[in-house]
Amino acid sequence: MFKSIGKLGWFLMLSIIVSSCATKDQVVYFNNVQKLEGQVNLLEYEPKIERNDVLRINVSSSSVNEEIVAPFQMNQQGNQSGGGGGQNLSLTGYLVSPKGTINFPVLGTVDVEGLTRTEIQEKLQTQISEYVRDPVVDVRIVNFSVTVLGEVNSPGRVQITDGRITMPELLAMSGDVSYTGKRQNIRVIREVDGVKSVGFIDMTETDLFDSPYYYLKQNDIVYVEPTYARMKSAGFFGSPGAILGLVSSTLSLIFIFTR
Repeated sequence: MFKSIGKLGWFLMLSIIVSSCATKDQVVYFNNVQKLEGQVNLLEYEPKIERNDVLRINVSSSSVNEEIVAPFQMNQQGNQSGGGGGQNLSLTGYLVSPKGTINFPVLGTVDVEGLTRTEIQEKLQTQISEYVRDPVVDVRIVNFSVTVLGEVNSPGRVQITDGRITMPELLAMSGDVSYTGKRQNIRVIREVDGVKSVGFIDMTETDLFDSPYYYLKQNDIVYVEPTYARMKSAGFFGSPGAILGLVSSTLSLIFIFTR
């Protein structure tokens, strides 16, 4: 029987076996990592503020009584003098309006869209310094989060506290890509100025460090698609018995037509 199988039969059998295996390069992160030697990192990267972002802004001074800066502080009962607020104090902040502004105490309307946290801090410090000596302003993005879906061990919405996160950091916080996840084609769905774009990250290559999607933005959606083996397990090829049956049927047909 085996002599009758012929080259076609052996080729089909080999294809079935090989298709269920993964190579080292498909699993290991950062292949050719030696290319990173001497590469400069974007240490000063900061996300830009967008509409509907929620900002927590704290004003203090190192040279005057705290009561002097009280007029520039948000009402601690959850009602802000401006663009929005919420009942949950942990989410209380200045909601960036559809016009890209916040309504700040004493100062009134302040344009913040398209600026980084550092730029907003410097802008507010300059304006507040007309009323308070040596003001210190701290700005945080309260609602900075990224949604992770697909073949990771802990999918869900990840809240970011420091306003900056990279793709490797996000995957680590999500329990890493599962054994059934495809590491070479991770999708990032991003919206900029109301327009959606889709980018791709290959975690097995060091090119990801130069990608515009290496640093994630607020409200990004990251999707890790399943491997071919995972997709097969969800359908007809789900069990080893089904695969064995396919091999047996293939061999039988080959035997019949080559007799």
